[in-house]
Amino acid sequence: MAARIPPEERQTNLVVALMATDIGLTKQQILDNVSGYRQRAEAGARTDALEKMFERDKDELRALGVPIETIGDPGDPNDLREARYRIPKAEYDLPADLEFSPAELAVLTLAGSVWSAESSSADAQAGVRKIRALGIDGDEPIIGFAPKITTREASFAPLQSAIESGRVVTFDYLKPGEDSARRRKVEPLALLDYEARWHVYGIDVDADDERTFLLSRIVGDVTVTKKSFAPELRDGAGERALAGLEAVAARNSALLEVTPGTEASLRLGRRATTAPQGVRVPYVDVHIFADELASYGPEVRVVEPETLRDAVIARLEEIVRVHSRGEDA
Repeated sequence: MAARIPPEERQTNLVVALMATDIGLTKQQILDNVSGYRQRAEAGARTDALEKMFERDKDELRALGVPIETIGDPGDPNDLREARYRIPKAEYDLPADLEFSPAELAVLTLAGSVWSAESSSADAQAGVRKIRALGIDGDEPIIGFAPKITTREASFAPLQSAIESGRVVTFDYLKPGEDSARRRKVEPLALLDYEARWHVYGIDVDADDERTFLLSRIVGDVTVTKKSFAPELRDGAGERALAGLEAVAARNSALLEVTPGTEASLRLGRRATTAPQGVRVPYVDVHIFADELASYGPEVRVVEPETLRDAVIARLEEIVRVHSRGEDA
């Protein structure tokens, strides 16, 4: 079964792809390469169904103000069989005199990460799509081209509430390589999005030290206790958490060979630096990064480190095994 790509993410991917080309993309190139269509095609979806999906997405984006341009045959403009589609960047740019401070960019990043299709209006979704595709440079990270995160982790809301009220929480946390989850008691100080994943930063009461936990590894419900902690502990917590994650990323980098013009090159390119052989991309968690790289399939090859390469290979082999079992059933 194809991985379900939410419509808003598929449309964002389409915006990114059409902005990344000057000559435009044909409909077939879009269906074969843009995430959201590609997975459906690989799963055996009919071409006419994919074309209808693309037409719906194109019409909806245009209705939201995205200037998708159709380039037909110069000799016969009405012949759209080999038409190419693109988004002229000049028509989709912010006004030249509009600037954002680092703090404003941080707020935009947070807003774009938090609001999902279930919790925002059509106008808000339209605004987030446009912001995501702007690619603004700044000292603070602006929203990525097509972030995969939402607030769907059930632990997000109770953790946010606990931070605001200054309450201790407990939850079960499963680390990679461990057979069972361990109970944690935490004074939660900040929630932050890093590498398209939500983390909670706080003081592990039992360890009496600051820790960062990945929300996707919290098992079961988060319990907000009646025990409180000093609210001043929250001051500067987000900055400390970010600095800690960036320090870890600075110590870990992967050498990757990435196919140009693919989804992987678009997503990874914003975090990468050029290397003699491919690109270097920093990362915090080898397991999370392996999940991401495996999702790109043949678009990425891990040169080093070996531990990351082995982790990606293991995930790809598991995908093959699962599909093989499905075919044998």
